[in-house]
Amino acid sequence: MLGQQYLEQQREQQILSHLPLVKYLAMRILNRLPSHVELDDLINYGIIGLMDAVDKFDQSRGVKFKTYAELRVRGAILDGLRELDWVPRSFRKRKRELERAYKTLENELGRNATDEEVAAELQIDLKAFYSLLDNVRGVQIGSIEAVTKEGSENLVEYVPDREENSPTFIMEKLELQRLLAGGIDRLPEKERLILSLYYYEDLTMKEVGAVLGITESRVSQLHSKAVLRLRGRMQTELSGK
Repeated sequence: MLGQQYLEQQREQQILSHLPLVKYLAMRILNRLPSHVELDDLINYGIIGLMDAVDKFDQSRGVKFKTYAELRVRGAILDGLRELDWVPRSFRKRKRELERAYKTLENELGRNATDEEVAAELQIDLKAFYSLLDNVRGVQIGSIEAVTKEGSENLVEYVPDREENSPTFIMEKLELQRLLAGGIDRLPEKERLILSLYYYEDLTMKEVGAVLGITESRVSQLHSKAVLRLRGRMQTELSGK
């Protein structure tokens, strides 16, 4: 009985001590979402992920609990957002149109498409193009975070039931990482730098803007363009077209 109480107290203490991590991750994700999304909702999803992490953590895997908890919390928040279906269908449609435009143009041109070229492909003016980038920014949540954290290659797939030691699984993951790295290397310099500062250096978009001397809104637009280019290139590589 006493032993069970001790374990419950330890579990509660571990959850309480990592609540700041939940809030930090929730705020980072909120910064990339439309204004109608509530921080409290994201935190609630994150707490569920944290509790799941505490219950399922396997110390024998040689992974730090904080690292594992971060992945579980982030995943729970993203899962919660997907269940809400908080992104209007019109935004999803426009995002797909943007991806197709980047994919088509860059396959034809063999280089990074300019803003003017993408706007012309979509038959809209530049003002509407930048507005579109702002509107679709939240649709891309989680799109590349899981595979761009430096040093996390062995942690991204930390799921108890996955056969992560399967040679086929390992080869497929390595190939995806190679394709993604190649895609990032071919991005325009400023977009590549933004991804590096945001994902590797863990800066907020506001902080990235301060470093580069541009507005937070412009950072968000450049981030969206980088992700759209990467998604288009990954689709091309994986489809062989």
